[in-house]
Amino acid sequence: MSRRPATPKPTISIVGAGRLATFLAAALRDAGFTITEIVARDSPRSLRSARTLAARVGAQPVTASSAALDATLLWLCVPDREIRAAASALARNLTANRAAAKKGGSRFAFHSSGALLSRELAPLRKAGTAVASVHPLMTFVAGAHPSLAGVPFALEGDPAATRVARRIVGEIGGESFLLPASRKAAYHAWATMTSPLLLAFLVTLEETARAAGLTPHDARRKSLPIIRQTLANYERLGPARSFSGPLVRGDAETVAKHLAVLEKHAGASKVYVALAQAALRGLPVKNRDGLSRLLRVR
Repeated sequence: MSRRPATPKPTISIVGAGRLATFLAAALRDAGFTITEIVARDSPRSLRSARTLAARVGAQPVTASSAALDATLLWLCVPDREIRAAASALARNLTANRAAAKKGGSRFAFHSSGALLSRELAPLRKAGTAVASVHPLMTFVAGAHPSLAGVPFALEGDPAATRVARRIVGEIGGESFLLPASRKAAYHAWATMTSPLLLAFLVTLEETARAAGLTPHDARRKSLPIIRQTLANYERLGPARSFSGPLVRGDAETVAKHLAVLEKHAGASKVYVALAQAALRGLPVKNRDGLSRLLRVR
Protein backbone atom coordinates (compact mmCIF):
# COMPACT_ATOMS: atom_id res chain seq x y z
CA MET A 1 0.00 0.00 0.00
CA SER A 2 1.59 3.28 -1.12
CA ARG A 3 1.78 6.24 1.21
CA ARG A 4 0.12 9.50 0.32
CA PRO A 5 2.82 12.09 -0.50
CA ALA A 6 3.47 14.61 2.27
CA THR A 7 1.78 17.98 1.87
CA PRO A 8 4.47 20.59 1.16
CA LYS A 9 5.01 23.26 3.78
CA PRO A 10 3.36 26.58 2.91
CA THR A 11 5.70 29.40 1.97
CA ILE A 12 5.32 32.47 4.16
CA SER A 13 5.66 36.25 3.85
CA ILE A 14 6.10 38.07 7.17
CA VAL A 15 4.60 41.56 7.38
CA GLY A 16 6.55 43.62 9.89
CA ALA A 17 10.06 43.41 11.31
CA GLY A 18 9.59 44.07 15.02
CA ARG A 19 10.17 41.76 17.99
CA LEU A 20 7.36 39.30 17.23
CA ALA A 21 8.15 39.21 13.50
CA THR A 22 11.84 38.63 14.23
CA PHE A 23 11.20 35.81 16.68
CA LEU A 24 8.48 34.17 14.58
CA ALA A 25 10.44 34.33 11.34
CA ALA A 26 13.40 32.60 12.96
CA ALA A 27 11.19 29.91 14.53
CA LEU A 28 9.49 29.23 11.21
CA ARG A 29 12.79 29.05 9.34
CA ASP A 30 14.21 26.67 11.96
CA ALA A 31 11.14 24.44 11.48
CA GLY A 32 11.84 24.20 7.75
CA PHE A 33 9.46 26.84 6.39
CA THR A 34 10.58 29.10 3.56
CA ILE A 35 10.25 32.81 4.32
CA THR A 36 9.97 34.54 0.95
CA GLU A 37 9.53 38.22 1.87
CA ILE A 38 9.75 40.56 4.85
CA VAL A 39 7.22 43.30 4.13
CA ALA A 40 7.96 46.68 5.73
CA ARG A 41 6.55 50.18 5.71
CA ASP A 42 8.08 52.52 3.14
CA SER A 43 10.29 54.35 5.64
CA PRO A 44 14.07 54.22 6.16
CA ARG A 45 13.81 52.79 9.68
CA SER A 46 11.32 50.05 8.73
CA LEU A 47 13.29 49.12 5.65
CA ARG A 48 16.51 48.85 7.66
CA SER A 49 14.81 46.46 10.09
CA ALA A 50 13.34 44.48 7.20
CA ARG A 51 16.72 44.15 5.50
CA THR A 52 18.32 42.89 8.71
CA LEU A 53 15.60 40.31 9.33
CA ALA A 54 15.44 39.26 5.67
CA ALA A 55 19.20 38.60 5.61
CA ARG A 56 18.83 36.47 8.74
CA VAL A 57 16.10 34.20 7.33
CA GLY A 58 16.96 34.22 3.61
CA ALA A 59 14.07 36.40 2.46
CA GLN A 60 13.65 39.52 0.34
CA PRO A 61 12.99 42.90 2.04
CA VAL A 62 10.06 44.63 0.31
CA THR A 63 7.25 47.12 0.87
CA ALA A 64 3.51 46.48 0.56
CA SER A 65 3.48 48.06 -2.90
CA SER A 66 6.54 46.25 -4.22
CA ALA A 67 5.96 42.81 -2.70
CA ALA A 68 5.35 39.86 -5.00
CA LEU A 69 2.96 38.34 -2.43
CA ASP A 70 3.43 34.93 -4.04
CA ALA A 71 3.87 33.04 -0.76
CA THR A 72 1.05 30.77 0.33
CA LEU A 73 0.60 32.69 3.57
CA LEU A 74 0.83 36.33 4.67
CA TRP A 75 1.50 36.62 8.42
CA LEU A 76 0.97 40.15 9.75
CA CYS A 77 3.07 40.97 12.81
CA VAL A 78 2.30 44.68 13.13
CA PRO A 79 0.76 46.75 15.96
CA ASP A 80 -3.00 46.36 16.39
CA ARG A 81 -3.70 49.88 15.17
CA GLU A 82 -1.92 49.14 11.87
CA ILE A 83 -3.50 45.80 10.97
CA ARG A 84 -6.49 47.10 9.00
CA ALA A 85 -4.42 49.61 6.99
CA ALA A 86 -1.74 47.00 6.26
CA ALA A 87 -4.40 44.52 5.15
CA SER A 88 -5.89 47.13 2.80
CA ALA A 89 -2.52 47.93 1.23
CA LEU A 90 -1.68 44.26 0.80
CA ALA A 91 -5.12 43.51 -0.66
CA ARG A 92 -4.67 46.19 -3.31
CA ASN A 93 -1.34 44.72 -4.34
CA LEU A 94 -2.64 41.17 -4.20
CA THR A 95 -5.63 42.03 -6.38
CA ALA A 96 -3.40 43.80 -8.90
CA ASN A 97 -0.96 40.87 -8.99
CA ARG A 98 -3.75 38.36 -9.52
CA ALA A 99 -5.28 40.42 -12.29
CA ALA A 100 -1.92 40.68 -14.04
CA ALA A 101 -1.01 37.02 -13.65
CA LYS A 102 -4.57 35.63 -13.89
CA LYS A 103 -3.70 33.30 -11.00
CA GLY A 104 -1.62 32.86 -7.88
CA GLY A 105 -1.04 35.06 -4.89
CA SER A 106 -1.34 34.31 -1.21
CA ARG A 107 -4.27 32.09 -0.22
CA PHE A 108 -4.13 32.61 3.54
CA ALA A 109 -3.48 35.54 5.88
CA PHE A 110 -2.99 35.66 9.65
CA HIS A 111 -2.57 38.46 12.16
CA SER A 112 -1.23 37.92 15.67
CA SER A 113 -3.25 40.37 17.75
CA GLY A 114 -4.57 38.92 20.98
CA ALA A 115 -7.36 41.49 21.23
CA LEU A 116 -8.61 41.92 17.65
CA LEU A 117 -10.64 39.52 15.55
CA SER A 118 -9.76 38.07 12.17
CA ARG A 119 -12.24 40.51 10.60
CA GLU A 120 -9.48 43.14 10.75
CA LEU A 121 -8.20 41.29 7.68
CA ALA A 122 -11.50 41.83 5.82
CA PRO A 123 -9.79 43.60 2.86
CA LEU A 124 -7.72 40.47 2.26
CA ARG A 125 -10.75 38.23 2.68
CA LYS A 126 -12.54 40.28 0.01
CA ALA A 127 -9.52 39.70 -2.22
CA GLY A 128 -10.09 35.95 -1.96
CA THR A 129 -7.82 35.09 0.98
CA ALA A 130 -8.89 32.95 3.94
CA VAL A 131 -8.02 34.77 7.18
CA ALA A 132 -7.42 34.01 10.87
CA SER A 133 -6.08 35.55 14.04
CA VAL A 134 -3.23 33.45 15.47
CA HIS A 135 -2.04 34.68 18.86
CA PRO A 136 0.77 33.06 20.86
CA LEU A 137 0.25 33.24 24.63
CA MET A 138 3.84 34.30 25.21
CA THR A 139 5.73 37.50 25.94
CA PHE A 140 8.35 38.73 23.46
CA VAL A 141 10.70 41.40 24.79
CA ALA A 142 14.14 42.58 23.75
CA GLY A 143 16.91 40.44 25.20
CA ALA A 144 14.72 37.38 25.84
CA HIS A 145 14.52 34.23 23.71
CA PRO A 146 11.52 32.18 24.88
CA SER A 147 10.93 28.68 23.59
CA LEU A 148 7.72 28.00 21.68
CA ALA A 149 7.62 24.40 22.90
CA GLY A 150 4.17 23.89 24.41
CA VAL A 151 3.14 27.53 23.98
CA PRO A 152 -0.63 27.82 23.37
CA PHE A 153 -1.78 29.69 20.26
CA ALA A 154 -5.37 30.97 20.18
CA LEU A 155 -6.95 30.59 16.72
CA GLU A 156 -10.03 32.38 15.41
CA GLY A 157 -11.20 32.85 11.85
CA ASP A 158 -12.06 31.05 8.63
CA PRO A 159 -11.96 27.22 8.88
CA ALA A 160 -9.51 26.87 5.99
CA ALA A 161 -7.12 29.37 7.58
CA THR A 162 -7.33 27.89 11.08
CA ARG A 163 -6.57 24.43 9.66
CA VAL A 164 -3.37 25.79 8.13
CA ALA A 165 -2.57 27.59 11.40
CA ARG A 166 -2.97 24.37 13.41
CA ARG A 167 -0.45 22.61 11.20
CA ILE A 168 2.10 25.42 11.34
CA VAL A 169 1.78 25.89 15.10
CA GLY A 170 2.32 22.17 15.61
CA GLU A 171 5.45 22.18 13.46
CA ILE A 172 7.05 25.02 15.42
CA GLY A 173 6.34 23.20 18.69
CA GLY A 174 3.27 25.08 19.91
CA GLU A 175 -0.21 23.93 20.86
CA SER A 176 -3.28 25.48 19.24
CA PHE A 177 -6.89 25.86 20.32
CA LEU A 178 -9.92 27.40 18.64
CA LEU A 179 -11.39 30.50 20.22
CA PRO A 180 -14.92 31.75 19.40
CA ALA A 181 -14.99 35.38 18.27
CA SER A 182 -17.29 36.25 21.18
CA ARG A 183 -14.61 35.10 23.66
CA LYS A 184 -11.68 37.05 22.20
CA ALA A 185 -11.88 40.06 24.56
CA ALA A 186 -12.10 37.80 27.62
CA TYR A 187 -9.18 35.75 26.31
CA HIS A 188 -7.06 38.86 25.95
CA ALA A 189 -7.96 40.03 29.46
CA TRP A 190 -6.74 36.66 30.73
CA ALA A 191 -3.59 36.92 28.59
CA THR A 192 -2.90 40.39 29.97
CA MET A 193 -3.17 39.09 33.53
CA THR A 194 -0.71 36.27 32.80
CA SER A 195 2.24 38.57 32.11
CA PRO A 196 1.83 42.39 32.04
CA LEU A 197 -0.35 42.55 35.15
CA LEU A 198 1.73 39.88 36.85
CA LEU A 199 4.66 42.27 36.42
CA ALA A 200 2.50 45.05 37.87
CA PHE A 201 2.00 42.85 40.94
CA LEU A 202 5.75 42.20 41.18
CA VAL A 203 6.42 45.96 41.07
CA THR A 204 3.94 46.33 43.93
CA LEU A 205 5.80 43.58 45.75
CA GLU A 206 8.96 45.69 45.45
CA GLU A 207 7.07 48.68 46.87
CA THR A 208 6.00 46.58 49.86
CA ALA A 209 9.55 45.32 50.33
CA ARG A 210 10.76 48.93 50.57
CA ALA A 211 8.58 49.29 53.68
CA ALA A 212 10.65 46.44 55.12
CA GLY A 213 13.88 48.28 54.25
CA LEU A 214 14.86 46.40 51.10
CA THR A 215 15.95 47.89 47.80
CA PRO A 216 14.09 46.85 44.65
CA HIS A 217 17.13 44.80 43.58
CA ASP A 218 17.22 42.97 46.92
CA ALA A 219 13.46 42.44 46.80
CA ARG A 220 13.73 40.76 43.39
CA ARG A 221 16.66 38.58 44.41
CA LYS A 222 15.19 37.51 47.73
CA SER A 223 11.67 36.96 46.37
CA LEU A 224 12.60 34.75 43.44
CA PRO A 225 13.09 31.45 45.37
CA ILE A 226 9.61 31.56 46.91
CA ILE A 227 8.05 32.81 43.66
CA ARG A 228 9.62 29.93 41.72
CA GLN A 229 8.49 27.41 44.34
CA THR A 230 4.97 28.82 44.38
CA LEU A 231 4.74 28.47 40.59
CA ALA A 232 6.12 24.93 40.79
CA ASN A 233 3.52 24.09 43.45
CA TYR A 234 0.75 25.68 41.36
CA GLU A 235 1.76 23.58 38.36
CA ARG A 236 2.04 20.30 40.29
CA LEU A 237 -0.53 20.65 43.06
CA GLY A 238 -3.03 23.23 41.84
CA PRO A 239 -3.99 26.49 43.60
CA ALA A 240 -5.79 25.16 46.69
CA ARG A 241 -3.01 22.81 47.82
CA SER A 242 -0.37 25.48 47.11
CA PHE A 243 -2.03 28.11 49.31
CA SER A 244 -0.21 29.03 52.55
CA GLY A 245 0.19 31.94 54.95
CA PRO A 246 -2.09 33.85 57.35
CA LEU A 247 -5.23 33.68 55.20
CA VAL A 248 -5.31 29.91 54.95
CA ARG A 249 -4.88 29.84 58.76
CA GLY A 250 -7.60 32.45 59.28
CA ASP A 251 -5.14 34.69 61.15
CA ALA A 252 -7.04 37.99 61.13
CA GLU A 253 -4.70 39.52 63.71
CA THR A 254 -1.68 39.18 61.41
CA VAL A 255 -3.63 40.45 58.40
CA ALA A 256 -4.67 43.50 60.45
CA LYS A 257 -0.99 44.21 61.20
CA HIS A 258 -0.22 44.02 57.48
CA LEU A 259 -2.98 46.48 56.67
CA ALA A 260 -1.80 48.88 59.37
CA VAL A 261 1.79 49.00 58.13
CA LEU A 262 0.61 49.44 54.53
CA GLU A 263 -1.52 52.48 55.34
CA LYS A 264 1.43 54.68 54.32
CA HIS A 265 1.67 52.82 50.98
CA ALA A 266 -1.75 53.30 49.41
CA GLY A 267 -0.99 51.51 46.15
CA ALA A 268 0.39 48.41 47.83
CA SER A 269 -2.47 48.44 50.34
CA LYS A 270 -5.10 48.41 47.59
CA VAL A 271 -3.40 45.53 45.80
CA TYR A 272 -3.06 43.57 49.07
CA VAL A 273 -6.75 44.00 49.86
CA ALA A 274 -7.85 43.13 46.32
CA LEU A 275 -5.76 39.95 46.30
CA ALA A 276 -6.86 38.97 49.80
CA GLN A 277 -10.48 39.40 48.74
CA ALA A 278 -9.76 37.22 45.69
CA ALA A 279 -8.34 34.58 48.03
CA LEU A 280 -11.57 34.67 50.06
CA ARG A 281 -13.52 34.03 46.86
CA GLY A 282 -11.42 31.28 45.35
CA LEU A 283 -9.13 29.63 47.90
CA PRO A 284 -9.52 27.63 51.14
CA VAL A 285 -9.56 30.23 53.92
CA LYS A 286 -10.35 29.75 57.62
CA ASN A 287 -12.15 32.42 59.66
CA ARG A 288 -13.76 33.63 56.44
CA ASP A 289 -16.32 35.86 58.20
CA GLY A 290 -13.73 37.60 60.37
CA LEU A 291 -11.38 38.20 57.48
CA SER A 292 -14.24 39.40 55.28
CA ARG A 293 -15.21 42.03 57.89
CA LEU A 294 -11.60 43.15 58.20
CA LEU A 295 -11.07 43.49 54.46
CA ARG A 296 -14.49 44.99 53.65
CA VAL A 297 -13.86 48.22 55.54
CA ARG A 298 -10.67 49.06 53.66
